[in-house]
Amino acid sequence: MNGETDIFDKIGILGGGAWGTALAAAATQAGRDTMLWAREPEVAKSINDWQENTMFLPGVKLDPKLKATSMLSELADRDAILLVTPAQHTRQMASELVKHLGPDVPLVICSKGIEVSTGKLLSGVLEEVAPTHPICVLSGPTFAAEVAQGLPCAVTLAATDSVIGNGLVDALGLPTFRPYLSEDIVGAQIGGAIKNVLAIATGVAAGLGTGENARAAVITRGLAEVVRFGAVYGARRETMMGLSGLGDLILTCSSTQSRNMSLGKAIGEGKSLADIMAERNSVAEGAHTVDIVYKIAEDKNLDMPITKAVYRILKEGKNARDVMETLLARPFVGEIQ
Repeated sequence: MNGETDIFDKIGILGGGAWGTALAAAATQAGRDTMLWAREPEVAKSINDWQENTMFLPGVKLDPKLKATSMLSELADRDAILLVTPAQHTRQMASELVKHLGPDVPLVICSKGIEVSTGKLLSGVLEEVAPTHPICVLSGPTFAAEVAQGLPCAVTLAATDSVIGNGLVDALGLPTFRPYLSEDIVGAQIGGAIKNVLAIATGVAAGLGTGENARAAVITRGLAEVVRFGAVYGARRETMMGLSGLGDLILTCSSTQSRNMSLGKAIGEGKSLADIMAERNSVAEGAHTVDIVYKIAEDKNLDMPITKAVYRILKEGKNARDVMETLLARPFVGEIQ
């Protein structure tokens, strides 16, 4: 870390997908010395030579000041690292990354999901593989292309250390990229993980032609599932109602720009999960997260009917229309239940 006003001048981005590239673009625009690591050498070359991530974010021109690499060692001098690799790869990538870092470099979780093999939030994963590093979370209602183009957005930035949190807000904040500080690291992760599953449900409903009223119902009742699930992990209810909860849920369930909603829509239209995934070079995290969310819901006896419907469609191969009709036929209950 450097002086008090620029303790996070050098920002590293671990992950060269669309969201990692968008965050790198925002950090560069904020005046940070930004280095993006991409697994694919061709992505790093594309960014360095043509100022564009032609594989994952085509058509968006990037600042020439943004530099990219495919060597983890080139992140060694960074003051903070934003982790933007797929959730299920976080353990492996963080384990490799910290070999090149000082012991107190903050790690900012920017991926959304729960580790399927352990049921741990990504903060729990980092506590195991990077125990000396401060952990933060950046999450909220964002589409990568809009962020990379400098269109306005607001996000939650959660940190238990206020000095680190405020330092990151100062380092990354822009009039068009507005971080709102929180202490609720757990809550900031819950909304982002569960909303991917719920977005698949809204996509299925759209693919079946059930209408906008049904989408609004899924979003609203889905929020109740987010709150129930968050309570198990000790998440604050107000976080669930904020940018990383309700805000992210609304955005992801409202547009086929969302990989999860578009996946659900294709299933509702009759395509198979295997065929959809084979056509894509990006990850729809909800298709993985639903496994562990369903298991936890069953183990904890949580009422999460929308999540269970998505599980039955994706993992048990049930007919989407039959599952949705069963969901609609559930007994009537009070709204606060």
